[in-house]
Amino acid sequence: MEERLQELLEAALYCHVSDIHFSYYTRQEKVEMAMRFPEGMRRLKPKEGDTAFFHYLMYRANLDLSDMSQPQTGRFEEELDGKRISLRFACMSSYGMVSGVLRLLNNHADLKVSDLSDDPDTVKWLQKVTSYHEGLVVFTGPTGSGKTTTLYTLLNETQNKTIYTLEDPIEVYSDHYVQLQVSAERNLSYAQGIRQLMRHDPDIIMIGEIRDEEAAEGAVRAALTGHLVVSTLHSIDCTGAILRLEDLGIRRSDLQEVLRGISSQRLITEKEGGRKGIYEIMDEKELACWFGNGHCSENFVPLAKKMEAAEKNFSE
Repeated sequence: MEERLQELLEAALYCHVSDIHFSYYTRQEKVEMAMRFPEGMRRLKPKEGDTAFFHYLMYRANLDLSDMSQPQTGRFEEELDGKRISLRFACMSSYGMVSGVLRLLNNHADLKVSDLSDDPDTVKWLQKVTSYHEGLVVFTGPTGSGKTTTLYTLLNETQNKTIYTLEDPIEVYSDHYVQLQVSAERNLSYAQGIRQLMRHDPDIIMIGEIRDEEAAEGAVRAALTGHLVVSTLHSIDCTGAILRLEDLGIRRSDLQEVLRGISSQRLITEKEGGRKGIYEIMDEKELACWFGNGHCSENFVPLAKKMEAAEKNFSE
């Protein structure tokens, strides 16, 4: 079992993949595995014993093997080439199948902001984010686009700032900041967590993801009271992030006051096999333009154009 785990982790790290997907078909007693790449999911070659390996992952994550009917999430660590890899294994049952996802939580711990993009203007903007004294900065993109990696990389490179995070769940444990996990069992919601954090005089509050009205309201309230808040959000692009926040009940006037920037990103594979982020950026000037007339300026470069140019360069 250990050899299979080491083999999969080595492949995931080599391919810069953060998630390994499992489909355990309980009637046939077989397991299919896949990894998510920028171009889509890739099936992995099955091996004898993968069904036992699925149960082994549940055991390592301290999940209840006797009751697969309930969604479960656990975490554990594995040492690979002298490095401790933090892992989260989540299971969810459906008819005739149990779906599992093994996430590598700290496979980006050694990145620097300058590693995130080849575009100097993007790197300059990213490095500027944590220098704001107040406001809200939102990082958007679909699952697997690297937005959480971007956020942790920014925080890890920030110096002389008191940083608190509120996450559900905590994805990467760090000694660089104080982390608080949302917990229904402990009656600690996003709203309650933000209230607690603001009593500790933070310079920066990181909210792992804005998923609902409560998280959105808490993020904006903290930003309006003079704190810098950074968070992630699922949306197609930067303007979609604004519309999404409005759908979550945030008034446009409040957004206009607190937003300091929005980025939307995707990952692209380079010729050498590495992966870089392609970022669409709405800085304060673009936000002012958009809130003024509902459109970006002529200088704004949409994500689709940046992706097209990057793919052309990487293919040459």
